[in-house]
Amino acid sequence: MPAIYRFLGTHEVLIYILLSTGAMFGLRWLWRSWNEWRHAVYSLEREFALRRMGQAVASLALIVVLFFAELITATFIFPSLPASMFVATPTPDFLATPTGTISPELATAIAMTPRPAVRGDAGEGCVADLVNISAPRSGQEVRGTVEIRGTVDIPEFGFYKYEVAARDSDSWATIAAGREAVLDGTLGQWDTSALPPGDYQLRLIASDNQGRALPACIVSVRVSPQS
Repeated sequence: MPAIYRFLGTHEVLIYILLSTGAMFGLRWLWRSWNEWRHAVYSLEREFALRRMGQAVASLALIVVLFFAELITATFIFPSLPASMFVATPTPDFLATPTGTISPELATAIAMTPRPAVRGDAGEGCVADLVNISAPRSGQEVRGTVEIRGTVDIPEFGFYKYEVAARDSDSWATIAAGREAVLDGTLGQWDTSALPPGDYQLRLIASDNQGRALPACIVSVRVSPQS
Protein backbone atom coordinates (compact mmCIF):
# COMPACT_ATOMS: atom_id res chain seq x y z
CA MET A 1 0.00 0.00 0.00
CA PRO A 2 2.78 2.58 0.71
CA ALA A 3 4.11 1.92 -2.79
CA ILE A 4 0.68 2.75 -4.26
CA TYR A 5 0.44 5.96 -2.23
CA ARG A 6 3.96 6.91 -3.31
CA PHE A 7 3.11 6.31 -6.97
CA LEU A 8 -0.14 8.32 -6.79
CA GLY A 9 1.54 11.16 -4.92
CA THR A 10 4.67 11.49 -7.06
CA HIS A 11 2.94 11.06 -10.45
CA GLU A 12 -0.01 13.33 -9.71
CA VAL A 13 0.36 15.53 -12.82
CA LEU A 14 0.76 12.58 -15.18
CA ILE A 15 -2.32 10.86 -13.73
CA TYR A 16 -4.40 14.04 -14.15
CA ILE A 17 -3.29 14.29 -17.78
CA LEU A 18 -4.25 10.68 -18.46
CA LEU A 19 -7.63 11.11 -16.78
CA SER A 20 -8.30 14.32 -18.71
CA THR A 21 -7.45 12.59 -21.98
CA GLY A 22 -9.78 9.74 -21.08
CA ALA A 23 -12.53 12.23 -20.22
CA MET A 24 -12.17 13.92 -23.61
CA PHE A 25 -12.57 10.59 -25.42
CA GLY A 26 -15.54 9.73 -23.17
CA LEU A 27 -17.28 13.02 -23.94
CA ARG A 28 -16.67 12.57 -27.66
CA TRP A 29 -18.09 9.04 -27.43
CA LEU A 30 -21.15 10.34 -25.55
CA TRP A 31 -21.73 13.15 -28.08
CA ARG A 32 -21.56 10.81 -31.07
CA SER A 33 -23.84 8.28 -29.39
CA TRP A 34 -26.36 10.98 -28.57
CA ASN A 35 -26.36 12.24 -32.17
CA GLU A 36 -26.84 8.69 -33.46
CA TRP A 37 -29.75 8.21 -31.06
CA ARG A 38 -31.31 11.55 -32.03
CA HIS A 39 -31.14 10.84 -35.77
CA ALA A 40 -31.99 7.15 -35.63
CA VAL A 41 -34.99 6.11 -37.68
CA TYR A 42 -35.47 2.52 -36.68
CA SER A 43 -36.00 1.31 -33.14
CA LEU A 44 -33.05 -1.12 -33.35
CA GLU A 45 -30.72 1.74 -34.26
CA ARG A 46 -32.04 3.78 -31.35
CA GLU A 47 -31.52 0.83 -29.01
CA PHE A 48 -27.88 0.41 -30.08
CA ALA A 49 -27.23 4.13 -29.80
CA LEU A 50 -28.82 4.23 -26.35
CA ARG A 51 -26.64 1.33 -25.22
CA ARG A 52 -23.51 3.17 -26.41
CA MET A 53 -24.65 6.28 -24.55
CA GLY A 54 -24.94 4.25 -21.36
CA GLN A 55 -21.43 2.87 -21.81
CA ALA A 56 -20.07 6.37 -22.41
CA VAL A 57 -21.77 7.69 -19.27
CA ALA A 58 -20.39 4.77 -17.23
CA SER A 59 -16.84 5.42 -18.45
CA LEU A 60 -17.14 9.13 -17.62
CA ALA A 61 -18.45 8.29 -14.14
CA LEU A 62 -15.47 5.99 -13.56
CA ILE A 63 -13.07 8.73 -14.65
CA VAL A 64 -14.72 11.18 -12.24
CA VAL A 65 -14.36 8.68 -9.37
CA LEU A 66 -10.69 8.09 -10.22
CA PHE A 67 -10.10 11.84 -10.45
CA PHE A 68 -11.45 12.47 -6.95
CA ALA A 69 -9.61 9.44 -5.57
CA GLU A 70 -6.33 10.80 -6.94
CA LEU A 71 -7.15 14.28 -5.64
CA ILE A 72 -7.85 13.02 -2.11
CA THR A 73 -4.79 10.74 -2.09
CA ALA A 74 -2.33 13.33 -3.43
CA THR A 75 -3.70 16.26 -1.42
CA PHE A 76 -4.55 14.75 1.96
CA ILE A 77 -3.40 11.13 2.42
CA PHE A 78 0.08 11.13 0.86
CA PRO A 79 1.40 14.28 2.61
CA SER A 80 0.17 13.06 6.02
CA LEU A 81 1.94 9.67 5.90
CA PRO A 82 5.16 9.28 7.92
CA ALA A 83 8.35 9.15 5.90
CA SER A 84 9.28 5.84 7.51
CA MET A 85 6.51 4.12 5.53
CA PHE A 86 8.37 4.82 2.31
CA VAL A 87 11.70 3.30 3.30
CA ALA A 88 11.99 0.44 0.88
CA THR A 89 12.95 -3.03 2.07
CA PRO A 90 14.51 -4.58 -0.98
CA THR A 91 14.08 -8.20 -1.86
CA PRO A 92 17.56 -9.59 -1.32
CA ASP A 93 19.40 -11.48 -4.01
CA PHE A 94 20.90 -14.20 -1.86
CA LEU A 95 23.28 -15.21 -4.65
CA ALA A 96 24.75 -11.74 -5.00
CA THR A 97 27.85 -10.62 -3.14
CA PRO A 98 27.21 -7.35 -1.28
CA THR A 99 29.42 -4.40 -2.10
CA GLY A 100 30.74 -4.05 1.44
CA THR A 101 29.58 -0.44 1.78
CA ILE A 102 28.12 0.08 5.23
CA SER A 103 25.81 2.69 6.65
CA PRO A 104 26.85 5.23 9.31
CA GLU A 105 24.79 3.28 11.87
CA LEU A 106 26.74 0.10 11.15
CA ALA A 107 30.05 1.94 11.25
CA THR A 108 29.11 3.42 14.63
CA ALA A 109 28.07 0.01 15.93
CA ILE A 110 31.44 -1.43 14.94
CA ALA A 111 33.33 1.43 16.54
CA MET A 112 31.34 1.16 19.79
CA THR A 113 31.64 -2.63 20.07
CA PRO A 114 34.53 -3.74 22.32
CA ARG A 115 36.88 -6.02 20.45
CA PRO A 116 37.55 -9.26 22.32
CA ALA A 117 40.99 -10.77 22.43
CA VAL A 118 41.67 -12.70 19.23
CA ARG A 119 41.71 -16.45 19.84
CA GLY A 120 43.21 -19.06 17.59
CA ASP A 121 39.75 -20.20 16.56
CA ALA A 122 38.42 -16.70 15.84
CA GLY A 123 37.32 -16.03 12.27
CA GLU A 124 38.53 -13.28 9.99
CA GLY A 125 36.32 -10.16 10.03
CA CYS A 126 34.04 -11.51 12.77
CA VAL A 127 32.67 -8.96 15.24
CA ALA A 128 31.20 -10.22 18.51
CA ASP A 129 27.53 -9.29 19.05
CA LEU A 130 27.21 -8.11 15.43
CA VAL A 131 28.34 -10.67 12.85
CA ASN A 132 30.03 -13.76 14.23
CA ILE A 133 30.27 -17.52 13.65
CA SER A 134 30.72 -19.37 16.92
CA ALA A 135 30.41 -22.89 15.49
CA PRO A 136 32.10 -24.40 13.68
CA ARG A 137 35.26 -22.75 14.93
CA SER A 138 38.08 -21.75 12.63
CA GLY A 139 40.32 -24.76 12.00
CA GLN A 140 37.69 -27.30 13.08
CA GLU A 141 37.10 -30.53 11.17
CA VAL A 142 33.51 -31.14 10.13
CA ARG A 143 31.56 -33.92 8.41
CA GLY A 144 27.95 -34.72 7.59
CA THR A 145 25.32 -32.15 8.51
CA VAL A 146 26.80 -29.31 10.55
CA GLU A 147 24.86 -26.83 12.68
CA ILE A 148 25.97 -23.26 11.98
CA ARG A 149 25.76 -21.14 15.12
CA GLY A 150 26.54 -17.50 15.67
CA THR A 151 25.20 -13.97 15.76
CA VAL A 152 23.73 -11.61 13.16
CA ASP A 153 22.29 -8.64 14.99
CA ILE A 154 23.00 -5.36 13.17
CA PRO A 155 21.10 -2.04 13.15
CA GLU A 156 18.24 -1.94 10.61
CA PHE A 157 18.64 -5.68 10.02
CA GLY A 158 17.65 -6.92 6.58
CA PHE A 159 18.88 -10.47 5.99
CA TYR A 160 21.87 -12.74 6.30
CA LYS A 161 23.36 -15.57 4.28
CA TYR A 162 26.20 -18.00 4.74
CA GLU A 163 28.37 -19.32 1.93
CA VAL A 164 31.17 -21.77 1.27
CA ALA A 165 34.20 -21.74 -1.00
CA ALA A 166 37.29 -23.85 -1.41
CA ARG A 167 40.35 -22.53 0.38
CA ASP A 168 42.07 -19.67 -1.52
CA SER A 169 39.10 -19.45 -3.90
CA ASP A 170 36.73 -16.56 -4.60
CA SER A 171 33.99 -18.78 -6.03
CA TRP A 172 31.43 -18.63 -3.22
CA ALA A 173 28.31 -20.79 -3.20
CA THR A 174 25.34 -19.78 -1.06
CA ILE A 175 24.28 -22.50 1.38
CA ALA A 176 21.24 -20.83 2.93
CA ALA A 177 19.89 -17.49 4.13
CA GLY A 178 17.62 -16.04 6.77
CA ARG A 179 15.45 -12.98 7.37
CA GLU A 180 15.47 -12.95 11.19
CA ALA A 181 18.24 -11.59 13.39
CA VAL A 182 19.99 -14.21 15.54
CA LEU A 183 21.79 -13.61 18.83
CA ASP A 184 24.15 -16.45 19.74
CA GLY A 185 21.86 -19.06 18.23
CA THR A 186 21.37 -21.37 15.27
CA LEU A 187 21.84 -19.74 11.88
CA GLY A 188 21.07 -22.87 9.89
CA GLN A 189 22.38 -26.24 8.73
CA TRP A 190 25.19 -27.14 6.33
CA ASP A 191 25.26 -30.51 4.61
CA THR A 192 28.92 -31.22 3.80
CA SER A 193 28.29 -34.70 2.36
CA ALA A 194 28.32 -33.40 -1.24
CA LEU A 195 31.77 -31.83 -0.85
CA PRO A 196 35.04 -33.67 -1.39
CA PRO A 197 37.30 -33.74 1.68
CA GLY A 198 39.58 -30.75 1.99
CA ASP A 199 39.98 -27.23 3.32
CA TYR A 200 37.13 -24.75 2.90
CA GLN A 201 36.10 -21.23 3.88
CA LEU A 202 32.74 -20.58 5.50
CA ARG A 203 31.56 -16.98 5.53
CA LEU A 204 28.61 -15.16 7.07
CA ILE A 205 27.30 -11.94 5.50
CA ALA A 206 24.73 -9.65 7.16
CA SER A 207 22.97 -6.90 5.23
CA ASP A 208 20.73 -4.09 6.47
CA ASN A 209 17.32 -3.29 4.98
CA GLN A 210 18.91 -0.97 2.41
CA GLY A 211 21.11 -3.73 1.00
CA ARG A 212 24.29 -2.44 2.67
CA ALA A 213 26.48 -5.18 4.09
CA LEU A 214 28.94 -5.47 6.94
CA PRO A 215 32.30 -7.05 6.04
CA ALA A 216 31.96 -10.83 6.00
CA CYS A 217 32.86 -13.07 8.92
CA ILE A 218 35.00 -15.91 7.55
CA VAL A 219 36.18 -19.10 9.26
CA SER A 220 38.36 -21.85 7.81
CA VAL A 221 37.23 -25.44 8.26
CA ARG A 222 38.28 -28.84 7.02
CA VAL A 223 35.70 -31.24 5.62
CA SER A 224 36.63 -34.78 6.66
CA PRO A 225 35.81 -37.94 4.70
CA GLN A 226 32.37 -39.33 5.45
CA SER A 227 32.49 -42.31 7.81
